[in-house]
Amino acid sequence: MAERFGGRYSPQETRPAAGGPATPPILTTPRASGLWRANLLFLSAFLFLFPAFGDDPRDMLLGLAAGGLLVLASWLTREGLKAEAAYAARKLARRPALPRKLMGAVLTGAALAIGGIIAGQGLVYPVLYALVGAGLHLGAFGLDPMSDKGMEGIDAFQTGRVANAVAEGEAYLAGMQDAILRAKDRSLERRVEQFATAARGLFRTIEADPGDLTAARKYLSVYLMGARDATVKFADHFAQTRDAGARADYEALLTDLETTFAQKTTAFLSNNRTDLDVEIAVLRDRLKFDH
Repeated sequence: MAERFGGRYSPQETRPAAGGPATPPILTTPRASGLWRANLLFLSAFLFLFPAFGDDPRDMLLGLAAGGLLVLASWLTREGLKAEAAYAARKLARRPALPRKLMGAVLTGAALAIGGIIAGQGLVYPVLYALVGAGLHLGAFGLDPMSDKGMEGIDAFQTGRVANAVAEGEAYLAGMQDAILRAKDRSLERRVEQFATAARGLFRTIEADPGDLTAARKYLSVYLMGARDATVKFADHFAQTRDAGARADYEALLTDLETTFAQKTTAFLSNNRTDLDVEIAVLRDRLKFDH
């Protein structure tokens, strides 16, 4: 199916929401170079898996074990890269509870050691293979973040609440981005990505200055939960009907939410809770997205 061109001079170009400056993009996914190296690590597992089936039972089991360890190392490394990207994007962040990239390095070394055992090279060379393999892995991917960031001298309970609020917001954004895929429209996917970028800019604001976090978190929860629910309803409807009117209403909803939330969050972070309950009630009504 043909896709409408969208670009700088397109009549349907996606523009930043009115009423505020454009939010700079925030890196929340691993860099392509890191993912490419992780994929290469995954492919290297087949150097052990395929030949294993032509060997005797002992070497076959060892080959399968080595290949499985490399597959697991690749998966852990990719997850570690994702955790590192999320850590780098935040001003306040806790170190990953599980050092996935380090574990990937250990498993890579173990797989190469098993390869040395299969080749019948005694014990010294497998140990050397393990050390070299783990070292090359660390050289290619680096270590996981090993310390908390931006939390020196800050109350641990407060920073924990901020981290929980941001994690909850990220879960809602992930739900939106997953739901809009069902609409099968690339320009809508880009529009939701722009919305997510604006929301993550506000996450960084909350992390830098929590202010009245209770008020901001309450508004944030209503805002993003409603946006996610509206996206789910719209995507299901649009996938079946391609209703242009519903699409226009949905895009207008996203624009309104970007503008309104940016303004109100500034007030919340300044400890200005005037008419908070009224604002939340109005927002709930606005998020009752009907087709």
